[in-house]
Amino acid sequence: MSKKVEIELISSGVRELLQSDEIRGYCEELAHDVASRAGNGYEVDSMVGKTRANASVYAATKEANKDNLENNTLLKALGG
Repeated sequence: MSKKVEIELISSGVRELLQSDEIRGYCEELAHDVASRAGNGYEVDSMVGKTRANASVYAATKEANKDNLENNTLLKALGG
């Protein structure tokens, strides 16, 4: 039988963790992986918002934008 374990999360600590440089770095690492699978012309941007760190991949060139519109390149790159 397994024991029931209760965990109390402290919201200020969770917020601090989600906004940390380590989490931002991990988000950027994942975004760079997606951008590399998408190909040339895709770039990564990251920021720390009100509640957590975020990273995004976007088409930075006209060619990449056209490629993404015609082929859903970013969506396919997310599939890994």
